[in-house]
Amino acid sequence: MGRALELAKIAASADEVPVGAVLVRGTEVLAEAHNRTVADADATSHAELLTIRSASMVQGDWRLLDTTLYVTLEPCAMCAGAIVLSRIPRVVYAASDPKAGMA
Repeated sequence: MGRALELAKIAASADEVPVGAVLVRGTEVLAEAHNRTVADADATSHAELLTIRSASMVQGDWRLLDTTLYVTLEPCAMCAGAIVLSRIPRVVYAASDPKAGMA
């Protein structure tokens, strides 16, 4: 979670919504990202989706089995759907999002 928080700070310094995400399998970091919706001019450039896309490309498989996603804010509906579809079995988030969170 520490690295996810660092990534959220990077996002905040770039005037993005301060969300960071890190996907791990055991002790191996598969991918990490922070929100880039402003930089990419893309409403889907959430930290979770960017992390999922990157990890899938790195391992050559969309199934992210036996992984844990650490994210600084409770995932929204879009990200929650991607988490389920990519078969990530465990999500740990630092802060609840009563407005848009889907936990």
